[in-house]
Amino acid sequence: MNTVLMGSLQHCCCQLPKMGDTWAQLPWPGPPHPSMLLISLLLAAGLMHSDAGTSCPVLCTCRNQVVDCSSQRLFSVPPDLPMDTRNLSLAHNRITAVPPGYLTCYMELRVLDLRNNSLMELPQGLFLHAKRLVHLDLSYNNFSHVPADMFQEAHGLVHIDLSHNPWLRRVHPHAFQGLVQLRDLDLSYGGLAFLSLEALEDLPGLVTLQIGGNPWVCGCTMEPLLKWLRNRIQRCTADSQLAECRGPPEVEGAPLFSLTEESFKACHLTLTLDDYLFIAFVGFVVSIASVATNFLLGITANCCHRWSKASEEEEI
Repeated sequence: MNTVLMGSLQHCCCQLPKMGDTWAQLPWPGPPHPSMLLISLLLAAGLMHSDAGTSCPVLCTCRNQVVDCSSQRLFSVPPDLPMDTRNLSLAHNRITAVPPGYLTCYMELRVLDLRNNSLMELPQGLFLHAKRLVHLDLSYNNFSHVPADMFQEAHGLVHIDLSHNPWLRRVHPHAFQGLVQLRDLDLSYGGLAFLSLEALEDLPGLVTLQIGGNPWVCGCTMEPLLKWLRNRIQRCTADSQLAECRGPPEVEGAPLFSLTEESFKACHLTLTLDDYLFIAFVGFVVSIASVATNFLLGITANCCHRWSKASEEEEI
């Protein structure tokens, strides 16, 4: 029932009054006087203008399609915004959740700033109607993972900031799928130890990638990503000085981009026929030696037993 009610409310918030409905409510006074007709038209236009854009939310400031609700200690998002909002700032609050369908009515939205809140996730389909959104700031929150459908239908995004999410451990391989216009991606200062190459390789427009400040484990699984990054280093600006390996111990503290193919040589070791033959020979020798050792131990034990028995008979 909550879902139905929410859908109804969203539908109502987007429905604008029609001029025909306004005139239908007025009594017919007969042939209008030109001056009265002009006044009526002005009143109708003013009514439509006031209804088309909801008044500015409490604790927020609204000017030139910019709605600023930052630093107001909000625990939830404001329920109603002007319909023509292009820039919405909810930064530096205590917001813990964004309700499903919150952006449905704001199709002009270009910039959404949600940094420095207490968000752990975003509802599925939040950006379905935000076709013009280009800038999204989710930094300084509590996200633990970036799911595959997090940016669903937000194909116009150019900048995504997910930095300073200390609990961010996983980015789904399809998290940024379809974001062909994405130029700037910030994943710095999180808890990422691994990032799939599949998450980045389908971003043809990527220019800036920030991944420093994460506890990267530079094992064999990271080789495909690092190889891809080295090939794009001329076209993609990265914070190479801040990205360091936290493991394994042999490369701890090493800059991520200093690792070469030689660093992953052990990941590609293959055994030749001679190696297999040598291993088989060593195994055969070890098995023969083991049998011989057991045989000698058995003989020794048997001799000791006989000697002990003979000694006991002599004493009797």
